[in-house]
Amino acid sequence: MLIIYLLKAYVKGREEIMAEFCERLKMLRKERGLKQREMAAQFGLALNSYQCYEYATRYPEFKGLIALADFFDVSLDYLVGRSDVRERR
Repeated sequence: MLIIYLLKAYVKGREEIMAEFCERLKMLRKERGLKQREMAAQFGLALNSYQCYEYATRYPEFKGLIALADFFDVSLDYLVGRSDVRERR
């Protein structure tokens, strides 16, 4: 029973973090005045692949997260919603 509770808490926590990632990614893109198509081209992705990131149906691999954080000049923790501090240290 405890294992099921912990697993559900883990999944819920992961979903919340990834939802925050999607919102921040969209916000950062809009701050730059970019369209989803332009972001996809910037990272060599199909438009549908990039849209999956913003719609929380797929997530980038670790290297992709780093590339996005570098592109927007924010920390990984900020990008995925673990911190409200944008600056990288």
